[in-house]
Amino acid sequence: MYKTLFIDFDDTLYDTRGNAELSLREMFAHFQLSKYFPNPEEFYRSYWDTNVKLWDAYAKGEIDRDYLIVERFRRPLAEGRDAKGQPFEPTREYCLEVSDVFLDMCADKPGVVDGAHELMSYLREKGYGLYMCSNGFHEVQYRKLRACGLIDAFDGVILSEDAGANKPSQAYFDYAIRTSGASVSETLMIGDNFSTDILGAKAAGLHTMFFNRHPDAFQATEPVDYEIHALQEVMRWL
Repeated sequence: MYKTLFIDFDDTLYDTRGNAELSLREMFAHFQLSKYFPNPEEFYRSYWDTNVKLWDAYAKGEIDRDYLIVERFRRPLAEGRDAKGQPFEPTREYCLEVSDVFLDMCADKPGVVDGAHELMSYLREKGYGLYMCSNGFHEVQYRKLRACGLIDAFDGVILSEDAGANKPSQAYFDYAIRTSGASVSETLMIGDNFSTDILGAKAAGLHTMFFNRHPDAFQATEPVDYEIHALQEVMRWL
């Protein structure tokens, strides 16, 4: 039925959250942020809350990359206090430095979602055209692919920066179809983000497989062709 698979990368194949949590702790120690945050968990919690909101705004085209990179650190860092109780006021330059170190640490982490390598080998043997579809940053995504051993798993890597548009926009999926040479009716999108991956693909006329990693916390708000809770389940359908 399907000839081409569009597959999201972050938190679908690559354990972005897990790798980032390790990197946050390394970055926290590197910059000696315990001077401003006696309880590091407060910083981590603020970072994640901020990061999720900013990536959602970025996907919708409400903010640009530069704003995201600075603000996802400026906001949580600004909650810090020094030994005298004075607020920490991170400069743009400082936030960019923190971001560079953090992304450097993240990009070299090898962790993948359970079953990722086995799934990609299986799909390759089945003869599908395999394309990674991601809103992630160009220079970081290729490093992640090399770090986790999936650099040769895809026939093509389709990034929003190359498309000039982010998932879930129609422009992104039009670019993906054009670049891959795929047929809309014979293409399935697999991803964990219901908004960017699934709703975006549905609007573009693609079939969808929702990788719902947390079914107790989230329920699909629209029908999908398939819903899975582990990557191993993909092989039941394809």
